[in-house]
Amino acid sequence: MDENEFDHTWIAAFAATHGATALTSDQVDALLSLAGRAAHQSGERRNAPLSCFLAGLQLGATATAPTPEAIAGF
Repeated sequence: MDENEFDHTWIAAFAATHGATALTSDQVDALLSLAGRAAHQSGERRNAPLSCFLAGLQLGATATAPTPEAIAGF
């Protein structure tokens, strides 16, 4: 597997275990981009998961599945 490829196996199993819908490839890419921006812009990598969590809380309050564009808006 190329270092830029992402193996969805673990995250798909995690989602299934917790009764969540698996992430699409586009959602994964958007979340990883958000995490990267948070870490690099803030200079603190611990902001990456926290930013994704906050985005998830906000987007989870809507009735529809978050689109990659909505995730990128954070």
